[in-house]
Amino acid sequence: MRDRILGIIGGMGPEATAQLYMKMIKATKVNKDQEHFRIIIDSNPKIPDRTRAILGLGENPVPMIIETARNLERMGVDIACIPCMTSHYFFDEIQNGVEMKIMNALEELKKYIDRNFPDIRKVGILATTGTMNTRIFNKYLTGLELIYPDVDIQKDKVMEAIYGEGTGIKSGVTEGRPVEMLIEAGEHVISKGAELVVLGCTEIGLVLDSESLSMPCVDPMDVMAEAMVSE
Repeated sequence: MRDRILGIIGGMGPEATAQLYMKMIKATKVNKDQEHFRIIIDSNPKIPDRTRAILGLGENPVPMIIETARNLERMGVDIACIPCMTSHYFFDEIQNGVEMKIMNALEELKKYIDRNFPDIRKVGILATTGTMNTRIFNKYLTGLELIYPDVDIQKDKVMEAIYGEGTGIKSGVTEGRPVEMLIEAGEHVISKGAELVVLGCTEIGLVLDSESLSMPCVDPMDVMAEAMVSE
C-alpha cells in the first residue's frame, strides 16, 4: 500500500497546500521515514481565483488546474487531491482531464459525517461566496439541512476574513481579527440551529479547528488527509 505515490494539486492557496501535506504526514502511522508515502506536490499559485470565476468575474481556472494535475500524472502519481473546496465546483471537468484518480473531498466529507455524526441533521457551512452560490455542499451532503450565514455576515465576516486586503488569511494574516470574524460567523450559524459546522474553505481550516466553536467543527482537509493515506 505504501508503494502508491500520492499527489497534491496545490497552490490554492500555498499555505493550505502546505498544511494538507503536514496533515497527511501526521495521519500516516510510521516508525521510520521510509514507511511514509512518496508525496508529490505541484503548488501552482498562478491558477486563477476560483471564486471570481464562479461569480463570472474572472478567468476559468480549469485549464491550469488540469495542467498542474498532468504534471503529477507524468511523475507517476496514483491518486491526487485538491486542497481547495471551491475548486470542487469544477471537479468533474478536472477529473475528466486526467487519467489518474482524484479524490473528491466532498464525497469523503459525506462519508465522514454519516459515520461519525449519524444523528445530526443540521449542518452549518462556512465557505466562500463562490462555493455557497454553487450549492455544491447541497449536492453532496444529501439528507442534511444545511445552514449558511446571512448575507451581511457572509460578506462582512467570512469573505473579509479570507480575502481582506492586507488583513485576510490569503494575505498571510492568521491571527487576530480574521479569526475573531470567523468565530463570530460560526457562532452565527450555530444560533440558526447548526449542530455541526463544516470549515468549508481551506483558509478557514488554517485558523479554526474542531474545538474553536461551541458546537463540533469538521475540516474537510482533515478528512481528506486521512482518506488519502488509508485509501
